Amino acid sequence: MHKLQFPAEPFGTLLGHAPGGVAIYSSDYDSVDRSQYINHSDFRSYINNEYMGYKWQCVEFARRWLYLNRGLVFTDVPMAYDIFAIRHYRRVEDDALLPLQAFANGGLRAPEAGALLIWAAGGEFDVTGHVAVITEVLADKVRIAEQNVEHNKLPLGQQWCRELKLERTLTDGYRIIEGYPDTQILGWMIQTEDTTHAEPAQWVNPTLFDINSREMPQPIANAHWLNEQAPVQAAFVHAMNGHCLTNNEAEQRRYFRMSASAERELIRATNELHLMYLHATEVVLRDDTLLEHFNIPKVLWPRLKRSWQTRRHQMISGRFDFCMTAKGLKVYEYNADSASCHTEAGLIQGLWAEAIGCRDGEDAGADLLSSMTETWRHSGVTGRVHILQDDDKEEDYHAQFMQLAMHNAGIETRIIRGLGGLHWNANGEVVDAEGDVISCVWKTWAWETALDHIRDECENELNAPPIRTGAADEPVRLIDVLLRPEVQVYEPLWTLIPSNKAILPVLWSLFPNHRYLLNSSFELSDELIAHGYVRKPIAGRCGDNVSLVDKHDSVLGETSGRFAEQNVIYQELWRLPQIGSYRVQMCTFALGGSYGGSCVRIDDSLIITTDSDLLPLRVVDDDKL
Repeated sequence: MHKLQFPAEPFGTLLGHAPGGVAIYSSDYDSVDRSQYINHSDFRSYINNEYMGYKWQCVEFARRWLYLNRGLVFTDVPMAYDIFAIRHYRRVEDDALLPLQAFANGGLRAPEAGALLIWAAGGEFDVTGHVAVITEVLADKVRIAEQNVEHNKLPLGQQWCRELKLERTLTDGYRIIEGYPDTQILGWMIQTEDTTHAEPAQWVNPTLFDINSREMPQPIANAHWLNEQAPVQAAFVHAMNGHCLTNNEAEQRRYFRMSASAERELIRATNELHLMYLHATEVVLRDDTLLEHFNIPKVLWPRLKRSWQTRRHQMISGRFDFCMTAKGLKVYEYNADSASCHTEAGLIQGLWAEAIGCRDGEDAGADLLSSMTETWRHSGVTGRVHILQDDDKEEDYHAQFMQLAMHNAGIETRIIRGLGGLHWNANGEVVDAEGDVISCVWKTWAWETALDHIRDECENELNAPPIRTGAADEPVRLIDVLLRPEVQVYEPLWTLIPSNKAILPVLWSLFPNHRYLLNSSFELSDELIAHGYVRKPIAGRCGDNVSLVDKHDSVLGETSGRFAEQNVIYQELWRLPQIGSYRVQMCTFALGGSYGGSCVRIDDSLIITTDSDLLPLRVVDDDKL
């Protein structure tokens, strides 16, 4: 570590300003006033509910500078050096994705003002790497603005923190000389479509994407290792008929392991794919010929588009389903509406590790509950949220977990199990059993369930959805709540689009051959037949009505279910890896659009269904995989 030139200013002190009047703060963590920063969440920096980063680190400053001066942000990253692998900025005003290129230090593309300068991990920037903003490019030097290096005030009027030497190489390249002898500058990031001299996206050693499993040597000593005094855990015990993550007695000690590099790739993929899905949603909602593929009643199209226009940043939680092997990382789909598995990933698998004494690596879902809490805290919700759930044991603990996250965020909640407790008041409003008006809802029901009601009632009606205001003795239906204009629903109506498998061919057309995507089409193409394909209903759930066909036209697996009449899409066959006797699917959670944690789903078959098990997932150092 280098020695500061002057004593550090206390944490959070204004040190000066970068171009555009963007503040630079001291990041001297030794001086943090713990009375002001009690919780981990207190260190999170926001502008207008847009997450900037961790106070007052280098990534936070770079994202805030871009946001304030250019209206752009980049996705959340696990480490500063991971920025060098990002290939899009997001334009905040409309969520458009703008191309971002990386240029190597010493390469033929000159640095420019406004570019991000990226350091590798090592030396002064050990573990994390570093990022700064280039503010000026002179003949023989560049000036940069940054946080979390020096913690001293800048001279009045000076809008840069350090000067670094710029030299020309023998091959007419441009090299910025590192400020410290034990660090390495990877290069600079420029927002441009021109890929001349740009670096390809970085990849880690693909063997680090392989997952494995182990067993603890001894079973859990305490047969009642979950706390049934805690509502979430009690509901989970009731649903599982015991203190266990699986009803398979032979697998009570098994857990799965992934490398730290694999987790970083999952973080990058989750954050990038969420933006790609949002971009595709925008494209669909601007093109009615594409929207036709989604089989959404036309009576809802105006509300669907209005939901996107007014609530596109109010999504709480979604879940990506991945296949991860040494061949790469591929996304199957995005459960953007009514995603499940939060409780198992964000609570139970961590409690299992404590009870059985598993110290191998870290819990892959350890931060999920706190991240969920932060997402609710910045959701803008006021007043009471009614949690609407079906009469189902699994939904009992799912609802309790979400209630716990909202409680931690200071939001008042009330759980409604089924619709029997809802009725109408004299004003024609929907009220709960205590007479309180329903104005904000989080639901476990999928929007597709409400759509089925509409299809049944108004096949030829295009004027308005069949929402009724009933008399006191008339039952309240699901659509009477979810589609009522004065009721704010989570997840928002627009999440119907990214959750629908019809989005997959749209994504492939927008981002052809993207490293995280699988070839997908509305029609069965010769290319898909030659490779093998999966047939999926566009609005299917729980793995129902899925067929897997290999390149020899052999059916590898198929399921029945309630979506046989749905329109279908075809997706390139990419088989789940087999670990021991199981096929293993990786899942990640996007909370407020950013990675919140991981889990695995396992099954004897190639198709993950609602009955597939979820076993603990641990993250281990690369050299311990």
